[in-house]
Amino acid sequence: MAVVTVTDSARDYLASLIEKQDVEGMGVRIFVTQPGTRNAETCLAYCPPNEVVPTDEAKDLEKFMLYLDHNSVPFLEDAFVDYSKDQMGGQLTIKAPNAKVPQVSDDAPLPERVQYVLASEINPNLAAHGGDVSLVEIVEESVAVLKFGGGCQGCSAVSLTLKQGVEKTLKERVPEITAVRDVTDHTQTENAYYQ
Repeated sequence: MAVVTVTDSARDYLASLIEKQDVEGMGVRIFVTQPGTRNAETCLAYCPPNEVVPTDEAKDLEKFMLYLDHNSVPFLEDAFVDYSKDQMGGQLTIKAPNAKVPQVSDDAPLPERVQYVLASEINPNLAAHGGDVSLVEIVEESVAVLKFGGGCQGCSAVSLTLKQGVEKTLKERVPEITAVRDVTDHTQTENAYYQ
């Protein structure tokens, strides 16, 4: 079962919304649309008893049942649902750090495993500087050809990022990779994090 944390304040808030629906056995369903892509969205919806899907994972939150969409479960790992009161009434927030991360197995093709490491470990760190890196191709059976974008394109620290960060992480996580090559046009510096 995926580890999904629902804070007490979120549980109480959702329970109050469910009560207003006046439907016996009403629950809440959590799911991810377009999971494993950059367009992934984590959603909550009412789930009346007649809409419960047998393959969903059910979690008893005492005041109501939380149903985790079966296909979304890997993407809901470490999801966090919270409610905080504010001047406008309050805000329900859902954080699912794995919603946009593609899922791959150990025996997946090499490009898929490289893209997985880029999406799950490297790009979240580069995003702090407004940057990202993508796989262009694998050449010579073990060299990852990469292209930087955003704040990394034209950045004066990109060679350090490439060797000490990206290449090191890729070689550790995907042992078949022996080197990385950068094909980015770094003469374009208008978005560079470091000029």
